[in-house]
Amino acid sequence: MPSPLKSIVLNRFHSVLSQRLELSNPTFLVGCNGSGKSNLVDAFAFLSEITEFPLQTVIDRRGGIQSLITRRPGEKLRPRMGHWLLVSDEGEFTPTFGMRVDFEGLGPVRPSQPPSWVGHFAFEVQMLTRYSYKVVREQCTVDGIREGKQWYDRSEDSFETNIEFLKTFNPTVVSASVLCLQLFGGFYPFHPVQQFLKAMSVYSIEPGKLRNMQDPDIGTTLRPDGRNATSVLTEIIAESKDVAVRISEILASIAPGMKRVYPVRQGKQLSLKFVQEWGARKSLDFDAFSMSDGLLRSLGLILAVYQSNRPSVIVIEEPEASIHPGALGVILDLLRHASKRMQVVITTHSPDVLDAKWVSEESLRMVTLDNGVTHVGGLSEFSRKALREHLMGAGELLRSNSLESDNTPLFDNLDERQVNLFE
Repeated sequence: MPSPLKSIVLNRFHSVLSQRLELSNPTFLVGCNGSGKSNLVDAFAFLSEITEFPLQTVIDRRGGIQSLITRRPGEKLRPRMGHWLLVSDEGEFTPTFGMRVDFEGLGPVRPSQPPSWVGHFAFEVQMLTRYSYKVVREQCTVDGIREGKQWYDRSEDSFETNIEFLKTFNPTVVSASVLCLQLFGGFYPFHPVQQFLKAMSVYSIEPGKLRNMQDPDIGTTLRPDGRNATSVLTEIIAESKDVAVRISEILASIAPGMKRVYPVRQGKQLSLKFVQEWGARKSLDFDAFSMSDGLLRSLGLILAVYQSNRPSVIVIEEPEASIHPGALGVILDLLRHASKRMQVVITTHSPDVLDAKWVSEESLRMVTLDNGVTHVGGLSEFSRKALREHLMGAGELLRSNSLESDNTPLFDNLDERQVNLFE
């Protein structure tokens, strides 16, 4: 599948000072522990959450605005004239963070139109106090549709658009802590942008959540940690017997003898049952608490791919965790299959993951940490040549500590005061 999400620009978000991340499908973010991979992943989660929850809630979940904005060594937050400033040897300035996402080939906006339009969504938030903020600018554009380019551009005290029914909108009646996308996301032509961002899903499956009894829910969307896996499996079985059989087949490839998995109701809650068989019609049923972490995590990843509400972008953190190298190949094949139906982003520091023959140099992004700041780059010429000429695989290069960034990355290392989020 092509990559509808072409790039993400981050400015002072967690440990990312200023970077543009160009995405392929799939994209592998490769880096050691503590390099900032999870901070990059959180950008996808943040963008998804702001389509459903108030911006204040999304920021507070991350410890407040003071915890979200990047601070380099030597920079300190200080109150000045009723608001806070970032102060360093280079001077002082108002702390902000911002994001921009660029799309290409997203849609259709209307059923009769092909998915051929382009656009972007961007916003910038200024810190006022340790826990308060205001949106200083927000912009969304959609181009390539029948009516031509349509857009809105909102700043602190003004609102401009070329869409007739929005021209009467008064920005002063909306709180400065609210994003307009939440207000306009239900309207043509911004609805596909809102829906695409909402459908981006980040997964870090916790086996303990699948092992425990679970409260039932609608089951159309898997939670990030897998806590509603039983409901998702119930919905899949009701919707498609073929998909349910396919899930059991994949599990059997991971754990020989595993016949199937099914949900069972115990009082008001749900749990998982696993059927393992051998020989002539001999089988045993096992509860989820008898299953290994690796098998439960594998099941969570399988459900993430086959859930009823298909993600637009699926982000998997370290799929190799607690999974046997022999079973890891099955999971990677699953994710390769998923990339034909959705956009896939994977974080890893495992050579076993990069040993997959289909991992290409175009898919690899190197994540490093320098003086507390996360940098993301493409591969060095040496690494590219080794992969291109089949001298070494990406996994072999990583094992030998030779998989290196070129420091002239596919992500531009931008100066934060030069980064341009808006058109």
